[in-house]
Amino acid sequence: MVRIPFITVEGPIGVGKTSLAKAISDYFSFHLLKEIVDENPFLGKFYKDIHEWSFQTEMFFLCNRYKQLEDIHVKYLQNEMPVVADYHIFKNLIFAARTLQQVQYEKYIQIYDILTRDMPTPNVIVYLTASLETLQQRIAMRGRDFEKNIDPHYLLQLISDYEIAMEKFTANHPDIPVLKFNGDNIDFVNNQNDLDYILSALKNTLKKEIIL
Repeated sequence: MVRIPFITVEGPIGVGKTSLAKAISDYFSFHLLKEIVDENPFLGKFYKDIHEWSFQTEMFFLCNRYKQLEDIHVKYLQNEMPVVADYHIFKNLIFAARTLQQVQYEKYIQIYDILTRDMPTPNVIVYLTASLETLQQRIAMRGRDFEKNIDPHYLLQLISDYEIAMEKFTANHPDIPVLKFNGDNIDFVNNQNDLDYILSALKNTLKKEIIL
């Protein structure tokens, strides 16, 4: 059975998800889906006061990611056109669990479950991780004003949260390959050999799991 490639790139803030997703898109000529970040009107306030603005921020991301994936499913995947995205919608649960109060989280989960019930599932995940120092360097390099107030402790928590979430995902979805790369040891933006290494690993995985 031929499966249409639907690849998602995941990892904590600043790890290079969008850069890698674009490189994958260019190499394989897959449609690129980029998450909405700069358009979130609550994000700047969120990094200044996480508890006050977390629910608004997470709901904005959830609704926009749902709409993006719905459009991708109709326009591309149903028409057998491969897609690479710089996020997986399950990341919403990682951030929501970290930032929302219990009552808010319970309501959020109810909405999440309804919206994602029929969402298309990626068949390959590229998981990028890195140390706090690497994330801070890359966040500073891209120069987004609203990210200047990110608490280092918050980033450390996200690194840990992602590790736990990816372990659970792998256990619950043994049929979905997860390719993990450490951003401390690999620089796919400035080193072509590193990028080639990732693309080669992904290509081999696609050949095994999907017929290109």
